[in-house]
Amino acid sequence: MNGLLAFLFVLGVLVFVHELGHFLLARRHGVRCLTFSLGFGPKLLQTKRGDTVYCISAIPLGGYVKMAGESPEDEREGKDDEFLSKSKWQRFQILIAGPAMNIILAVVVMTVVLYQGAQIPAYEDQPPVVGSVAEDSPAEAAGIRLGDRILSVAGRQVDTWDELVYAVVPRADQEIDVVLRDASGVRTVQVTPAAQTSYNLGDLGVGPDVSPQVVAWSPTSSSARDAGILIGDVIEAVEGRDVSQETLVELINASPDTLVTLRIRRDGVPQNIVVTPQLVDDVGVIGVALNPFELHTIEPGPVEAFTMSLEQNYEWSGLIFQTLWGLLTRDTSPSQLVGPVGIAQLSGDAAQVGWVTLFGLMSMISLNLGILNLLPIPILDGGHIFIMAMEGVSRRDFSVRLKERMLLAGFVVLMSLMVTVIYNDLTRVEWVERLMIWR
Repeated sequence: MNGLLAFLFVLGVLVFVHELGHFLLARRHGVRCLTFSLGFGPKLLQTKRGDTVYCISAIPLGGYVKMAGESPEDEREGKDDEFLSKSKWQRFQILIAGPAMNIILAVVVMTVVLYQGAQIPAYEDQPPVVGSVAEDSPAEAAGIRLGDRILSVAGRQVDTWDELVYAVVPRADQEIDVVLRDASGVRTVQVTPAAQTSYNLGDLGVGPDVSPQVVAWSPTSSSARDAGILIGDVIEAVEGRDVSQETLVELINASPDTLVTLRIRRDGVPQNIVVTPQLVDDVGVIGVALNPFELHTIEPGPVEAFTMSLEQNYEWSGLIFQTLWGLLTRDTSPSQLVGPVGIAQLSGDAAQVGWVTLFGLMSMISLNLGILNLLPIPILDGGHIFIMAMEGVSRRDFSVRLKERMLLAGFVVLMSLMVTVIYNDLTRVEWVERLMIWR
């Protein structure tokens, strides 16, 4: 139930903002708006103010603003307050206002989210030098080794781990070229990223060289605190041996009541601290809670948060366009697409984490909605803009019959896409997936 409420909240806000863009620009240019609806189908609640009926309809998967004289088949009186009576420039502004509002909302919401502060992995903006290779992973099969610097993926240069993720995620089960550099020079290997999670996200099986960070005290022991270890310290080595979180725990557990030298890094400065693990339940413990990798705390001001939001949305936009292009070139599987059921699941999961996570998800979905509505598919805003642009190029208006055929074709494409994403969503529901005996 919480998932459904979170979904309705997210979708309701996004649809309202989108349609509000159309509505405000239509009113600005003197177009009479007949209906402003959240949802489709039968009207559940409605009120009329002036010429406009404001309503909430039964099917909450979108919304619409009905304008006078909006379609060629509408009964028209040739009045100045009809949509088709306006200039192409005015109609363009009305049409693009909806997607533009979604893009603006994505930037604003993410600015608010970032302004709250956050903890992010320190390695994200570091060069992608391989620090770990998962056993039986695509990377291991391709011969990627520790210390390799990943230069590019599928022809796309990658300078950070964050860029690497964006390059790999859309390419599950697709063979790609990965360019590497090591001490002997530059080489190219072919790798097929494995599909991970129910969303079929591509993964090479490589990770950065990371060290665990102390994030909290544990009540099991005070050894670490007594030795002078502080929250935020990064533990890099035990007795001179570089460690991950797993190996650190193993070495500490195996050394009860024994002096152990830890090399830690505090504020970028390494130092050694001697600690004696306390015997608890037959193993040694020092009384700390660990994160597998170092975290950086960001507390940006309003201007910095806005700048970071622009950068984040720019990266997301690149990933969206990359995915869309991949669908056309078959480099990206349609199984990665998410529909209403998937969005509802994601919204519910995000809501359980907290409002900051939910709003971050809302920002991403809003950006997707804005960009997808700009696609030149008839029936979408971008499709209407495309038709109008073609009319401008040809210096004549298309016939009503031709426009109807173009809109029908767009409807077929959109419905095909909707069937695909709903099918994908259902395959991610465990009990439904079991019923699909053909899979």
